[in-house]
Amino acid sequence: MTNKPLTMKGYLYPLYSLHMSLTIQQIELYKLSVPLIEPFITSLGQDDNAENVLVRIITKEGIIGFGECSPYMPINGESQDTCFIVGQYLAAALKGKDPLDISHCVALMDSIIYANTSIKSAFDMALYDIAAQHAGVPLYKFLGGDNTKPIITDYTVSIGEPVKMAADAVKIKAQGYPAIKVKLGKNGKTDVERMKAIRAAVGNEIPLRIDANQGWELQEAIDTLKALAPLDIQHCEEPIARWNYLQLPKLKKESPIPIMADECCGDDHDAARLIALDACDYFNIKLGKSGGIFKALKMVRMAEQAGLHLQVGAMIESRLAMTAFAHFALCSPSIVHFDFDTALMLKEDPVTGGIVYEKNGVVRVPDVPGLGATISDERLAGMEKVII
Repeated sequence: MTNKPLTMKGYLYPLYSLHMSLTIQQIELYKLSVPLIEPFITSLGQDDNAENVLVRIITKEGIIGFGECSPYMPINGESQDTCFIVGQYLAAALKGKDPLDISHCVALMDSIIYANTSIKSAFDMALYDIAAQHAGVPLYKFLGGDNTKPIITDYTVSIGEPVKMAADAVKIKAQGYPAIKVKLGKNGKTDVERMKAIRAAVGNEIPLRIDANQGWELQEAIDTLKALAPLDIQHCEEPIARWNYLQLPKLKKESPIPIMADECCGDDHDAARLIALDACDYFNIKLGKSGGIFKALKMVRMAEQAGLHLQVGAMIESRLAMTAFAHFALCSPSIVHFDFDTALMLKEDPVTGGIVYEKNGVVRVPDVPGLGATISDERLAGMEKVII
């Protein structure tokens, strides 16, 4: 076992070279459903529960890897039920394969079914958990990162009436979070009033970030972002429809606020397209969109070469997947923003180990081999499952 970087298809992967193989003996799929403390509302709809899927891969040699996804129908076209079914096809194909040969496993999953990036990301996560455990290092180190970079999450205000949103923002500021993210995208003129109310309530010192979740038309986005410029907004995520990405260069040129691609930037192919178009200032990488760490690493390298900064974000995962996101976020200095708040919105925390949320939004990443997050056998026993 050496720490020699592997070069694959022109991209540098700072992975450990593993000179032996393992065998996948059993794969388990579980439905993880947890109610939220209060509804999470965006321009795409309202969520009252996290409806997630867990993947547990067991090797013949006794190493167990965990993965999790939080499918979201409006973004990746998947649900808990579709992930549970598609996951069975993937599990049957991966059984007997070498979990350390991640590139082959990812290619195999892609050959079986198009898209379905959410459930694929859960398998990918479990494979990386196994590989890092086998290497005897934390996942962030396996990915070439170190644990010295501070990870500090923002916290999100759901879209609603301006008075309610302003009150929620005041609570977030009082809790010590260093930045507030605000969901917009329901009428640009009203969104401006929402943001004016929030900025007046929290003052001028705390950074504000906005996410329209594709909610504006092109001209509406231009007008709204110009109107919001005096409020000192750090960046705006996905202002227009994802299919309308060819208009992003025009929007980027006219907007006084930096543009972050989210829904239109799923995997490395999307990233290459957006870079070629000079369409945005940032990418928001989510493993549930990219299909997992393997492809997300390609996106990081491409962004580094293009001089783009990155955010790592989430859907509504538990601390298990959020731990993987935090490990991944340590792999590059180009990753500068962290949107890891949704695990704090769950009424129940089913995870053992994993990241620790400290005061003022600080996130601590475990320094144990692998992912460092599991779900107990007792908790798993009460969940709907299938074993392959």
